[in-house]
Amino acid sequence: MSHFLPAAQQFTPQGRVLEVREYGQGNVNDTFLVTLAGAHTKNFILQRLNTRVFPHPELIMQNLRVFTAHLHGRLPREPLPPGRRWEVPAVLLTLDGADHWLDPGGSFWRALSFIDHAQSYDTIQDLEHAREVGYALGLFHHLLSDLSPERLADTLPGFHIITSYLRHYDGVNAQNPGKRSPEADLCHRFIKERRGGAGVLEEAKAQGKLPLRAIHGDPKVNNVLLDQATGRAVGLVDLDTVKPGLVHYDLGDCLRSGGNPLGEETDDWQKVRFALDICRALLQGYLSRARDFFTAADYDYLYEAIRLLTWELGLRFFTDYLAGNVYFKAKGPEHNLARALVQFQLAASIESQEGAIRGIIKELSKGGR
Repeated sequence: MSHFLPAAQQFTPQGRVLEVREYGQGNVNDTFLVTLAGAHTKNFILQRLNTRVFPHPELIMQNLRVFTAHLHGRLPREPLPPGRRWEVPAVLLTLDGADHWLDPGGSFWRALSFIDHAQSYDTIQDLEHAREVGYALGLFHHLLSDLSPERLADTLPGFHIITSYLRHYDGVNAQNPGKRSPEADLCHRFIKERRGGAGVLEEAKAQGKLPLRAIHGDPKVNNVLLDQATGRAVGLVDLDTVKPGLVHYDLGDCLRSGGNPLGEETDDWQKVRFALDICRALLQGYLSRARDFFTAADYDYLYEAIRLLTWELGLRFFTDYLAGNVYFKAKGPEHNLARALVQFQLAASIESQEGAIRGIIKELSKGGR
């Protein structure tokens, strides 16, 4: 704890720090739960931002202030069903009134309030959980639907733009021709066969069919918090990637994450399948809150979002493997290759069920339940 204690103490005007421990399964930032002494103190989340991934962390804090203020202003006017709560993490200030602290080594630290009596899971537990994950993302988008995306900085230019990731892959691959294996060859072949349709979502945006909106950026299953007593969604966390974008990036990524019951870290990648029942339940939950702003074109591009966001992540994992694991945290030299195989297998499963997935989308677009 002693190594992180100075950072924790910057955000504790009251109470004594009892413990600082690692928290969550993030692939980019270092996240800790700070436990405080004192009856009237509240634990909080402490994070050291990865400035290689986020080269302008001050813009992340600017976005956090903008959209959390918007949500806190919107929630009192938003009737929630009985028995539900929705909480938004608050940005905590340092003893000097700043929203971050730079340690002597130049690391960028910030703190957020901790949402009590809530938990998350890495994979979908059952269909009700899937509906709650969808409900959470739908409510998040609904609450931000009247926030102009122009008020948010683009903290990750090129994020979720698959053509940019392909250019990066080409460059890295040209510099690392020696990393060959049957698994790597499978990944190269998978990418080659799908390059042609990589720009479909960005083309729809350029044509005015899909508008820019405020998005979460990384709504994986384990970023949705559930009430420990009721099992109902109470909030979304990991908010560093909130930015202007397409809601299709969020929804496709959420369905990618939720629709794989074996999870992103499974060793048995050949058994990975996309679960249609989870897809239906998650979309039902999402549309229960998002239907009011979802357009006909939004439905038209939904299948492509599920397919593209899945193989996009596989492409990013595989490129990082080729580059020597410089972006995603990895447990070993082959970890990101294994992650890529999972996503490519999942994408192949999605493609093999295209008709069924489009059928679900069509049914739900007409108000089916």
